[in-house]
Amino acid sequence: MASAASLSFSSGVAGASRVRAVAARRSAATRAGLKVRAHGPGGGVHLDPNESVAPSQAPKGVAGALLDRDDAADEGRKNVYVETYGCQMNVNDSEVMLSVLKDRGYDETTEMHDADVILVNTCAIRDKAEAKIWQRLAYFKSLRRKKKKSEKPVVGVLGCMAERLKTQLLEADQLADLVAGPDAYRDLPNLIEAVAGTGEKAMNVQLSVEETYGDIIPVRKEGAHAAFVTIMRGCDNACAFCIVPYTRGRERSRDPASIEYEVRLLSEQGVKEVTLLGQNANSYAYSGAAGEGETDFLSMLANGEGVVGEEAGEEEGMSAEVAAATAAGGSPFSGYAAGFSSRYKPEGRREGALQFAALLDRVAAIDPEMRVRFTSPHPKDFPDEVLEVIARRPNVCNCLHMPAQSGSTANLERMARGYTREAYLTLIDRVKEIIPGCAITTDIISGFCGETEEDHEDTVSLMKKVGYEQAFMFAYSERDGTSAARHLDDDVPEDVKQRRLAEVIDAFRTTAGERQKEEVGRVHLVLVEGPSKKNERELTGKTDSSKWAIFADTPVGIYGGDEDEEKTGGEKGLATPRAGEYVAVRITGCSTGTLFGECLGRTTLVAFNDIHGASWTEAKETSAVAAAR
Repeated sequence: MASAASLSFSSGVAGASRVRAVAARRSAATRAGLKVRAHGPGGGVHLDPNESVAPSQAPKGVAGALLDRDDAADEGRKNVYVETYGCQMNVNDSEVMLSVLKDRGYDETTEMHDADVILVNTCAIRDKAEAKIWQRLAYFKSLRRKKKKSEKPVVGVLGCMAERLKTQLLEADQLADLVAGPDAYRDLPNLIEAVAGTGEKAMNVQLSVEETYGDIIPVRKEGAHAAFVTIMRGCDNACAFCIVPYTRGRERSRDPASIEYEVRLLSEQGVKEVTLLGQNANSYAYSGAAGEGETDFLSMLANGEGVVGEEAGEEEGMSAEVAAATAAGGSPFSGYAAGFSSRYKPEGRREGALQFAALLDRVAAIDPEMRVRFTSPHPKDFPDEVLEVIARRPNVCNCLHMPAQSGSTANLERMARGYTREAYLTLIDRVKEIIPGCAITTDIISGFCGETEEDHEDTVSLMKKVGYEQAFMFAYSERDGTSAARHLDDDVPEDVKQRRLAEVIDAFRTTAGERQKEEVGRVHLVLVEGPSKKNERELTGKTDSSKWAIFADTPVGIYGGDEDEEKTGGEKGLATPRAGEYVAVRITGCSTGTLFGECLGRTTLVAFNDIHGASWTEAKETSAVAAAR
């Protein structure tokens, strides 16, 4: 990872580590003469290679670190306005870039009119997402016309769309001053300074085979009770329809020590739900070893020079396989879920690596009161080891995203998904066997290349058979550069795509509505998010199964398991639930996407699971459990 600020660690008497940052500083003369180019591999060289300019001085972001630098100490600070579109990865990426910029003298503002820099973090997955971004960029261009030259903000396009449409953004439409791909956020300060200093365009869309930003602590909103933590980047699956491997690059997994450290920091800050992120999160496999000399963020902890959590293998309930893998630093590759395959040989990449089951177990062990989710996974990477960790750890949410994309084996083959309809359904059965009551969500594409009516009917029947709790359903949108765009014909008419999509949505809503009705009477563990947007006298929160629940904002006591006695909590200990607290909620009604209920009392994740053995319980079981206690 190219950065002029490198970290070195040394162990003290008490096992503490001292951080020393050595930063290269460019001279004023060099900065004034900076010229920007857009050439090189992937259009990714943003500086003239003949000029002697130091690479990015991006922050290392270690909590409590002493950085020996004065870049932004005395100079006037500037404002940066950021808009984020697309997936959770983009949200976390925006937090990373804000951390990089904060160290170089930029503060986030929510007012675009006050901004010295406007950055748009983009999504390239579908036409509709890109169309909205084009509109926003045109609006920002109109704002620039109304300002004096010295007051014009620098406009930058970041992320997947920046990599895909770099030339059009900078030259043809001239809607941006700079573009930076997902692996170039460390260079943002350089790119911004180049544009501001010379007026020329700047670009860095070079894809990296090692960048994970694992040494940067993201800037998050103060008081947040949920957070995203990126554990890997890129994707090697190369599904025919998907642009992600071309905009995000190859898979690379982040140092597990840095992941655990960040999660522990979040726990200490009061965060109650963490989502582990990756383009293919459950393919996580870390086999990197610390290099010689200076090392990146917290790699020394992975080598036993510090303590992240409990000692490896000592957590209560850890399986022997996961404990051994954690202690040894890796384990044999046990294979994909039955009936699944990939275009590459996984043994070469995962044999001896610390794999997802072990990482998930380690993260869950950090704080039993912190919920753990992960997204987005690929169905192939759900071997029994992963499912068993989810079943065993009460704080790993029993809600799995299992993107089917299609219910037709012929369609799945054209999509290069690596499985059949039958293999997918077998995996669903396996999930339900190992994790009873697990909520399942999915992604569906309607009207993919060559899709027949029979293929479509197979997808409709899959929706009915599985009964998904949530689904993200879209008509196929061809992406330039993908395998499908190069080798297949987008031959399904748009009106047919939309009709099929509507039928898939109808099938989903029918089964989802039935599942919502089944919730009535159940008691769920709910993490309070805050006041309802529609009624300030009501609170809203999320269940373990990722459903939103709304209930009255009234004082309650401590939940004890008996809904009749504890719904008001008695006179002692009455308090109104606060954001970030767990409560027990009995569901009394529902709509298509929301549950309505009555708060029975405040509780904790551990206490609720001790009472019921799960994060929800049928109404008829509540009184019986309480009586037994």
